Amino acid sequence: MRLSISPSDPAATRHEGALAKGLRLTASDRPGVAQPVPVRDIPARPWVRMGAIAFCIVTLLLCAWEWNARTNIGLRAGDLDDSPQSWAEQRRIASTAPIAIVGDSRILFDTDLDRFEQLTGIRPVQVSHVGTNARPLLEHFANDPKFKGLLIVGLADTMYFGMPVIGLGGEAVHNFHKNGKPSQLTGLWIDRFLQRHIAFLDSEYRLSTQVKQVDTGWRHGADSPYEDVWKLAEVSDGRQYFMWDRIETDPYLRGHARHAWDGFKGPPVPPRLSEWVIARSAEAVRRIRARGGDVVFVRPPSSSQLRVNEEQRIPRVRGWDRLLKGTSAVGVHIDDLAQAQHLILPEWSHLTRRCATVFTDAYVRRLAEQTSRIKLRPDAPPPLNSKDCVAPPSRQVAAR
Repeated sequence: MRLSISPSDPAATRHEGALAKGLRLTASDRPGVAQPVPVRDIPARPWVRMGAIAFCIVTLLLCAWEWNARTNIGLRAGDLDDSPQSWAEQRRIASTAPIAIVGDSRILFDTDLDRFEQLTGIRPVQVSHVGTNARPLLEHFANDPKFKGLLIVGLADTMYFGMPVIGLGGEAVHNFHKNGKPSQLTGLWIDRFLQRHIAFLDSEYRLSTQVKQVDTGWRHGADSPYEDVWKLAEVSDGRQYFMWDRIETDPYLRGHARHAWDGFKGPPVPPRLSEWVIARSAEAVRRIRARGGDVVFVRPPSSSQLRVNEEQRIPRVRGWDRLLKGTSAVGVHIDDLAQAQHLILPEWSHLTRRCATVFTDAYVRRLAEQTSRIKLRPDAPPPLNSKDCVAPPSRQVAAR
């Protein structure tokens, strides 16, 4: 009777759980190899056919996703995401531009760069930023020795006079000189190329963003994504912002945007703060003028629902009027533009695309009367008025 297994027995040369010979090589089969990493043979499979099937499935899913983005959500190819790199690109151009625009989202949404160019022959560089105080942007240009053009400063009163910090544009401004690296520019160009052809790349409708926005205030005491500002605009080349037309046609999205503004409520702006802002603005204007540039101010419209709170917090006489006097600058206030009254502000703070064209036409013509830096072309198109600001027909899209 044998008490042990003979070495010649095939079972003696096979470890428990080992595969049949030829399917896996172990360290004993590879003398001199330091790490006993198993090596598996690649089984014979129809890899080309399997890859083609996987490619077709992925392509069909992407096409379905794109169809849903365009048809049900209302997204469009060519709607370019904004970014600190995109802002920095325009900021570099603005240093030597004859006209640049800075401010918060109102002047950003409410200026039609094409109309501006049709009227004057000059296309201004748009360097405004959403959620951003215009005063630090004014000072940013005052610190730029290369800028000698006309700076148009658009402002929302409560933000300009009542917020001593820069706001959401701080990252773009503070990292301006760092946002031009080859890797960043390459990423920016690739992203733009893809977004010109694919609608679902919109950053506001990524799955990670949508999942968070499902929470509309479920957790008591916790910040809700419903309080954030969602997609409001479409952006094209040169950071041309226009209101997303779905804000006009979708009651849910329009109502959410109004909720996010919270009526621009807040405490009154302390006189000491507003005077400090005016003094800082005057110094920035002085420095720009000292090297041959100039500054003008523009106050875009806001609805009566917001205006009542804005006036309570910082009345025009203590804010806008004092600013023009303190800086010895000219300015255009929406109240003074008869042809731009009763424009459409669906979510109370920004104009529709067509109304932005009307407002641009009005304020550019008024600035041409106030400063020699802006001249109307002999073949400029005829003036527009509020009758040219008509809401587009309603378009049905699925709820968010």
